[in-house]
Amino acid sequence: MATRRKTWAYSPPKPKKIKPKVPEEMKHYLQEKGDEIVEKIFKPEYLEPIPEEQTLNHIVDIYTKWYRNCFYFCVKYQCPPDSYSSSFENKFVRLEYLGDDKFQYSYMRHTGQWWPTSKMTIDECLKHVTSAVPY
Repeated sequence: MATRRKTWAYSPPKPKKIKPKVPEEMKHYLQEKGDEIVEKIFKPEYLEPIPEEQTLNHIVDIYTKWYRNCFYFCVKYQCPPDSYSSSFENKFVRLEYLGDDKFQYSYMRHTGQWWPTSKMTIDECLKHVTSAVPY
């Protein structure tokens, strides 16, 4: 039986997808509306005083931030005193700018992966964010 000879083949690199840049007006609008949602809905509902004997992680802050072309809703936890670290951050919603005033709404699954749901406008995304749970 004849054996196959191994040969090299040229494989050019795949072209990278160019992500669209978010307009500054849109960034400011989304930051303003996102902070409003956090202050009026999430903080009153989910922030509670830290108990004296803290044995579990406790939410101490909910906030928003931009990173590249994605807008995140984040939660900061404080760990118990005997923990390895004093605090950590968790992102629970991501709005990724796709261009043409459209965003990809994604949420963080229990597996630690972003799960994209649908492509929407800013206002539709913000409506979905109000139904999200920050943990």
